[in-house]
Amino acid sequence: MKSSLIALSAAAVVAIVITGVKDRAALVEKFGIGRSNLHTDRQMQPDTPSSPPIDVQAVADRLQEAAPVLTAQAPQPQQAPVPPAQPQPADKGQPADQPTAPQPAAEPKVDESALRYFASRGDKVRLQAEISRLQALYPNWVPPADPLAVPQSGDKQLETMWQLYAEGRYAELRKAIADRRTADTGWQPPADLLDRLDVAEARARLVNASDLKQYATVIEIGAATPSLLACSDIDVLWRVAEAFVHTGKEPRSVDAYSYILKNCTNPQERLASVQKASALLPYQAMQRLLALEQPAVSGAREFDGIRDELARRFVADGNADPKLDVAADYVSRVARLAETQGLASDALLLGWYQLRRENAPEAETWFRAARAKEDSASASQGLALALVARKAPQEAEDVMYRWRSDSKDATDTYLAAAANLMALQPPANISEDVLGRMAKEVIAQKYVPAAQQFGWYARALNQPQTAARWFETALRWKPDDEPSAYGLAITREQLNDRRGVAEVQRLWAGRSQRIATLDETSPSASSVGASLQPPARLPQSVARAAVPTQPAYGGGAAEPPGLAVRTEAMETVTVQRGTRKPRGCSTTKDASLLSPDAALSRGWCLMDLNRPMEAVAAFERALKGSARQTREDAAYGQSLAYLRAGLSNNAAVAATRAPQSRERAAELQVSILADRALAAYGAKRYRETLIYLDQRAQIKRETIDLMVLRGYCYLNLEMFGDAARIFNAAAATGSKDANRGLADLKRATRPETSG
Repeated sequence: MKSSLIALSAAAVVAIVITGVKDRAALVEKFGIGRSNLHTDRQMQPDTPSSPPIDVQAVADRLQEAAPVLTAQAPQPQQAPVPPAQPQPADKGQPADQPTAPQPAAEPKVDESALRYFASRGDKVRLQAEISRLQALYPNWVPPADPLAVPQSGDKQLETMWQLYAEGRYAELRKAIADRRTADTGWQPPADLLDRLDVAEARARLVNASDLKQYATVIEIGAATPSLLACSDIDVLWRVAEAFVHTGKEPRSVDAYSYILKNCTNPQERLASVQKASALLPYQAMQRLLALEQPAVSGAREFDGIRDELARRFVADGNADPKLDVAADYVSRVARLAETQGLASDALLLGWYQLRRENAPEAETWFRAARAKEDSASASQGLALALVARKAPQEAEDVMYRWRSDSKDATDTYLAAAANLMALQPPANISEDVLGRMAKEVIAQKYVPAAQQFGWYARALNQPQTAARWFETALRWKPDDEPSAYGLAITREQLNDRRGVAEVQRLWAGRSQRIATLDETSPSASSVGASLQPPARLPQSVARAAVPTQPAYGGGAAEPPGLAVRTEAMETVTVQRGTRKPRGCSTTKDASLLSPDAALSRGWCLMDLNRPMEAVAAFERALKGSARQTREDAAYGQSLAYLRAGLSNNAAVAATRAPQSRERAAELQVSILADRALAAYGAKRYRETLIYLDQRAQIKRETIDLMVLRGYCYLNLEMFGDAARIFNAAAATGSKDANRGLADLKRATRPETSG
């Protein structure tokens, strides 16, 4: 380590000399970095800048603007040779035709002590660097054929000082110089030695600060010692570039790496620079650097040797940011690697990249390839998500069961697959073993969406007692879950539990319109019970698993205002067919045996009975009709049914299955966006909620309850000014929820105002 540090220090010194005193002084003046440390009088320590604090951007700016200076040929020496004497006017007493003889220029004395010292040490690198330095300073100087033949100065102390410098013992060298000055007041150390020492010490401080991750100090030292920032010491340039990244100045880091690629010629160092940059800089910044690539001697591109590595890195960046548009060349390169090298890691990269771009079929292909090579949690999780996306949750549950406890993400993926499996319409034929293991995991994780789906699944199999227990369980875990409360209410009504229904209605008074109006829209319990003739029953082990520790739902903490908007938004989509009494659908019928028109009528009847999932099947049959109006009404009805069941994504798909009038399309879009906003808010994805609300507001004026929801999004995002504006506007209409929002806002901001 010490020997490499010494070599780098010597290389930096060569850069100083080659740059030249005159040009360095110009750089210092141009970039305001501070005074140069090139004084010949070394009785005092180098001057420190008296100007304002260093602008760190000056370093990066210098890297770009000073490139011609740093890479040019050696400038004129500090001590320029005396120009030829000009003819002088003739003296009055001297003939005019006898010109005055020119005075010979005094040849400067060349200090060859360092030259002889490096030669005696056998250090060929430093020997050549010293020869280049002296030639730049003294153009008329001719290097000796045998540096060892240079006469010794006879100054043993000076020889010792050079040895201390070569060994990197800078503190001891400083002490030796000070001691000799004290003992011999007439002695002056060679300016060359002091120059080298100043730069070597600055480099050592910069490297130490970089190792300690003191990045601001790295930039300060680099700014104060511009001679370090040269191709001769590439390691220093790397460290300064890294410091810019870690201090939030990414563009300055790009400038530093660009300087290297524009001016430095060592192929290995250029390649290493791109590798280091790729570990620090994002995709777009790396494209700027790769544009500086030079053609190789063989005709290939300069960085072809690391092109595969870069492609993998860029695709991984695309996995982290779904909005990042990675060039197709990089994606196809990784695909070729996955096919030729057969690495599971490459297939995983491609799987996640495609999944993040909602290309589920392509993602599924790559995840299956990854699992074939190595069955891992990541591959299984990706495959399960792709399967859920293409509505194959049964296989997704099976794929993830083995890995369900590997990580929190794996657990969430398994539970999502389980919930989607039970939400299938018509209900999937799930074995008792699978139901049992899903129930065990749902209870262990207290996963509300899956518990709610167990309730709906039990209702579909005509097991209302089991369904009620699952809904009660979901409400114990999340008292503000309106769909579970609604499921519990209609299930208790099916069981003729009037007191239980009244209790749910009391707890949800003013928060759910469909729960409040349940008595007006629901049929008698006997008719509901008679309408469901399931082909199978939930196993007893699953039924018992949902039995609550308390006999009934007793409510809980108040729901944040705005969540009740789910029902209000869906109820704004009204069936424009007039008010009628439900009839003709109290008994179970196979909708596939009906004509399209009859199935359409049955679908509306089932909607009036608030049996949306049965209505979905009826509308599905009506969609197969040939009459355009029948198919249009069926698509509209099926979308309404899905909305009432809380399945906004299904509703969006159903709405596209047949052309709709502009009014109906807008009506459905408004409700779907509102439902998605509620779902996103419930998942605490507040920015996504605002996006849905903004999209809805472009179609229809925002209602007061949605304004309150928007206010709570701002509150959770700590955008207190926006939250106050929304809550005040809504409160002016008399909204109690808006007033609650203002109170919550005041509580949230009180610590800040008091502090």
